[in-house]
Amino acid sequence: MKAHTRRGIAYIAGRLVSGKYSTTLRDDSEGKHFSFGGEASVENGVSVYDYEQSCFIRGNSSEKSISLYHDGNANWIELTIEGNTFKGHDKDSGAFFSGTVNGDFITIYDNEHSQYFKYVL
Repeated sequence: MKAHTRRGIAYIAGRLVSGKYSTTLRDDSEGKHFSFGGEASVENGVSVYDYEQSCFIRGNSSEKSISLYHDGNANWIELTIEGNTFKGHDKDSGAFFSGTVNGDFITIYDNEHSQYFKYVL
């Protein structure tokens, strides 16, 4: 999975699970902060702007399942949330992923790279 796709998933999952509003996400693997903006809630759906990629990630959400369209990748991301855990499939890369949200901290396991990635809202 592309690094910017993982960051977008981490940002959206982090906001949906924690309920916290943030305009940045720290990517520990790159040691940098990335800017995001927009809406991410179960009630209103997801319409998040990735400033680094200059594109939206958006979709409708239900209590657990969200189909997201990544404008920059021109492809879909399926995301399922249960409690503080999430999992899904990035159709752009064909990769499956899973993760957890603990407060401001998000961890994603990317099956394509067989590696964990850590983020902070």
